[in-house]
Amino acid sequence: MKKIIILVLFIFVTTQTQIYASALTGGVSTIGAGNKVVDARTNAPIANAQVSLPKQGYSTKTDENGNFMLEAHFVGDTIMAVQKDGYRPFSLTINEEIAAKPMVLGIQKSNATDVVIESEMLHLGDNNFSADSANAGEFQVKAIGPFFTKAFKMSANTLAKNNFLVIGSIIGIDTAMARAMRQNAVRNSFSSPPEVYFNGTKIAEIQLNGDNQKIKLPNNLIRPNQPNEVTIATGKNLMQRSYIDYDDIELMNLSIQTE
Repeated sequence: MKKIIILVLFIFVTTQTQIYASALTGGVSTIGAGNKVVDARTNAPIANAQVSLPKQGYSTKTDENGNFMLEAHFVGDTIMAVQKDGYRPFSLTINEEIAAKPMVLGIQKSNATDVVIESEMLHLGDNNFSADSANAGEFQVKAIGPFFTKAFKMSANTLAKNNFLVIGSIIGIDTAMARAMRQNAVRNSFSSPPEVYFNGTKIAEIQLNGDNQKIKLPNNLIRPNQPNEVTIATGKNLMQRSYIDYDDIELMNLSIQTE
């Protein structure tokens, strides 16, 4: 029997100002020296990294000391992304409280076997959603449909390693668990979880919104040096019987990472 991962992720972001802080899952920590992007392993500052808030159309770059300013106005949760050649794509869901305090973002160098599947924001669903839906105010692009599929190649030496599909950030999920965690304000309905398929086999369900969600790829499903395919399908409103009402979600920074 194939194992299906039920992915539940709890993200805790430290917002206390302090002199030293250890990196959290996803590579973010906070100290009192201002906003900064550093190498997660060496703590060396990274210059010319692009820091963006896609919803606001805001983008800036770090200076020679890795420092950056957030000068965009936003209300509620929004996704912040960091991109730099030679490093893994990074994103983080932030709000006014987090943005008001100094952040140090530790990004990791990419491996030769890493694959960036999609670095742009993706909106899955049917553009039919309640204002009470999780992060509905942050939806910034039109839906491409209820699922996203993309093919890519993986080298043969990945078979000797642990391989993960990493979703940098995902918002808009309206499952019963997300409602119980107060990630949305929907009262009378909930949706099935988004499903993740690898080469036609379902490998995970995503129950909660969050950052740096990692899904282990079964190595026996990998097709070395041949096209592999990842599909993410959004959920459906389980209370709607007269027609199919797809849950609208947005996600950013899909990649394959090896460890």
